[in-house]
Amino acid sequence: MSLRLSTVILPYRRWNEGGREAWQRAEQLGFHTGYTYDHLSWRTFRDGPWFGAVPTLTAAAGVTDRLRLGTLVTSPNFRHPVTLAKELITLDDISGGRVTLGIGAGGTGFDATALGQDPWTPRERADRLAEFVPLLDRLLREDSVSYEGDYYSAHEARNIPGCVQRPRLPFAVAATGPRGLKLAARHGQAWVTTGDPKLYENGTPEQSRQALRGQLDRLSDACAAIGRDTDELDKILLTGFTPDRGRPLESLDAFVDFAGRHRELGFTEIVVHWPIPDSDFAADEKVFEQIAMEAAAQLV
Repeated sequence: MSLRLSTVILPYRRWNEGGREAWQRAEQLGFHTGYTYDHLSWRTFRDGPWFGAVPTLTAAAGVTDRLRLGTLVTSPNFRHPVTLAKELITLDDISGGRVTLGIGAGGTGFDATALGQDPWTPRERADRLAEFVPLLDRLLREDSVSYEGDYYSAHEARNIPGCVQRPRLPFAVAATGPRGLKLAARHGQAWVTTGDPKLYENGTPEQSRQALRGQLDRLSDACAAIGRDTDELDKILLTGFTPDRGRPLESLDAFVDFAGRHRELGFTEIVVHWPIPDSDFAADEKVFEQIAMEAAAQLV
């Protein structure tokens, strides 16, 4: 299988001041999917412009025809399955069935406290995700859902006519722990990782690949435990958070080497950040476009 190349376009630009053009250019360059972060604000961008993920993707759907669209990732930090399902069904309809939902437990950043709550512990985040994902799965498949759980409820929640994609739009579950990997195995059409965060500062690329190999093995074990073939899941690596950092985008050869090594591990999709000047995602735009247009042919 050819390795897919996708991009993340952060929602920090006004639509009429470069936002629209980035999504259109992503399609022109041949990216498989254009993702965006689903946050209320994010790290160094907190005190600057930052727009909502679902409205941004809806606008992107209106100015593209082939590009798949998705979140990396949506979390329970400020989302509820009932309202999220309605938005996703609408987005899937407007885009003609081009939506992938990246979903994960979330973290302790600004989203975790923006609604006035204390940040949840890792266990609490895992508990909520374990309830969130199966309920959202039902809401996107069934015309009417009633449910009463520890964290979420639904009372005759209607979602007619459902998704364009059947039985529902695909989930890309971000997980590295045992409970999250079980969710990916049971409910995911794809699995997402950013690598091992403990290696970001002082690890080596080889150590990172070894850690990723371990994650892939644990995903396989989670699939085997429920009788599922792990080959049924796409394996997505969101770059920029491993010890390699921005080096893969320094040249076409550097990217092909990086992507090839990770394809050998079993990854089917590599996601790169759209260049943002004066940020952790700064990159030469000409090299970035060369990678988008030429790398895939070298990775067949």
